[in-house]
Amino acid sequence: MAQMPTIGLVGTFDTKGPEYAWLHDRLRSLGCEVVLIDAGVGESRLPADVTADRVALAAGGDLAALRAAADRGAAVTTMGEGAAAVLAELYAQGRLDGVLAVGGSGGSSIAARAVRDLPIGLPKLIVSTMASGDVSPYVGAKDVTIMYSVVDVAGINRVSARILGNAAAAIAGMASVPAPAVEGDRPLVAASMFGVTTPAVDAARERLDELGYEVLVFHATGSGGQALETLAGSGLIAGVLDLTTTELADDLVGGVLTAGPDRLTAAGERGLPQVVAPGALDMVNFGPLETVPERFADRLFYVHNPTVTLMRTTAEEMAELGRRVAGKLRAATGPAALFVPRGGVSALDAPGLPFWDPKADQVCFEALAEGARGSAVEVEELDLHVNDPAFGRAMADRLHEMISRAGGAG
Repeated sequence: MAQMPTIGLVGTFDTKGPEYAWLHDRLRSLGCEVVLIDAGVGESRLPADVTADRVALAAGGDLAALRAAADRGAAVTTMGEGAAAVLAELYAQGRLDGVLAVGGSGGSSIAARAVRDLPIGLPKLIVSTMASGDVSPYVGAKDVTIMYSVVDVAGINRVSARILGNAAAAIAGMASVPAPAVEGDRPLVAASMFGVTTPAVDAARERLDELGYEVLVFHATGSGGQALETLAGSGLIAGVLDLTTTELADDLVGGVLTAGPDRLTAAGERGLPQVVAPGALDMVNFGPLETVPERFADRLFYVHNPTVTLMRTTAEEMAELGRRVAGKLRAATGPAALFVPRGGVSALDAPGLPFWDPKADQVCFEALAEGARGSAVEVEELDLHVNDPAFGRAMADRLHEMISRAGGAG
């Protein structure tokens, strides 16, 4: 008989006790063991396997002090940290196959922090009243599943029973099915890609596959860049092919797909070999055209689709981006190379296309070269468009050389 999966139920039992009791019973009926973890600050309405006192203590806090302070923000932060520590301990003991949480904004925030450090692949499901809006604060760069509660998490009724029942069935199913076996132990490489750089990354990926690597591609949508940075800092990969650094343009100018100021730093801090290009630095991303801030009214736009509007970066912005990319690579503790596609940096940046601006590109290229001068960063300028297959293959070959020299290939 297969071992019963163990589900961690994390929540505020002071406000959601009956709902968690119902979920506990439902999961038990589905063949799961359950660990009840109380992350509430008030008086619990449900006996917990891990009490709120223990959760607060796991974060270095004190439950009585949190109650006395009556600071909801501080309580949410502390209990989220404590729940994360409890889940990490359960996972290390082999007693955690999945996590389920339900709640409003506070409960969702606690749950999001609680599951943030758990490994990719471990099922994590949050049923939230906030799930129909921007869920990036709850998901971040991890594989968190979000389900909208439709009605508030306030009692078991004909609607909530269906939704919470589905959630219980989902986490039970995910936790019960073994992870699929993936054959081989090829070195892992992380790559960044956008729709406008896909041909380049496809060529690089195919070449790296020929050379014996497994390539993980991250979509440069902000969260994708954050996920790449997380992986680069994890020690699980052999190198990074960062062809699409467009998220830095959003961070500089104020677009919607920024990955934050720490983008393009983790590989360097880890000492990983990295090959970098200014892929799609010609654009800043916004939502529908009508959502673009008024201050950009006189800029050049391209409506990529009804929900995505692209704005061409100026020469001044391109120069600053070149300086920032070069500066980040100068700080790297491992080998780094810059590949410059003199024929254009995206599918829209080519003769006759909307973002073709060789003068703006040139100041970026000059800033890249100047910023790398006198450092260990290698600079390779090619008279190719970024999406020329030869450009992607050249980046792949250089990364292979670097990884081989570092002893990380094969």
